[in-house]
Amino acid sequence: EGGDCYYAQACNFGAKQASGEYLAFLHSDTQVITREWLEEMLMYAQREDVGAVGAKLYYPNDTVEHAGVVVGIMGSAGRPHYRVDRKNVGYMGRLCYAQDFSAVSSACMMVKKAVFDTMGGFDEDYLLRFADVDFCLRVREEKLLVVYTPFAELYHLERSIPLLDKEQRKQRNIDRGLFTRRWSSMMELGDPYYNPNFSPDREDFILR
Repeated sequence: EGGDCYYAQACNFGAKQASGEYLAFLHSDTQVITREWLEEMLMYAQREDVGAVGAKLYYPNDTVEHAGVVVGIMGSAGRPHYRVDRKNVGYMGRLCYAQDFSAVSSACMMVKKAVFDTMGGFDEDYLLRFADVDFCLRVREEKLLVVYTPFAELYHLERSIPLLDKEQRKQRNIDRGLFTRRWSSMMELGDPYYNPNFSPDREDFILR
């Protein structure tokens, strides 16, 4: 991610070389925690009605980085339970069981290769952010489910990408603008997996 080859481009290139039935996308700065993480993700990915599966990711300080993505909060897309302690069960226990979401993080994502090819892979117009969320939403348009499982756990070290801070912020804003324009209608309707009574400006299930 960064330099002359960005993450979406790298993933698409790798997918074209792959010959397997399933693709597992994994950031280089991740560290596996659960021994059978692949099996846990494959358990859902092999279902005919599932298009993508995401894992539960922690920062090195044992707080949640990713446990599913909600579209339409935080101005574009947010991470429910963001920065919650690893031992926390979450709102109504949602950090403890597998469930459907509108999107998951490609820092650790499993997809059927046939589905990935049908979708045309990740949109390479997104250089730093939102390619994975955009992909998941396109999967949902095909009436396939996106599943988050807490039984595949990894640390995500989030090493800095080789861009100047100013350039990075600029590109992230460009990516955000592209995403919000493309998915404005869904954002207005609200995420089907997130109660509309929760605040769209928070990621902690606080009422409006």
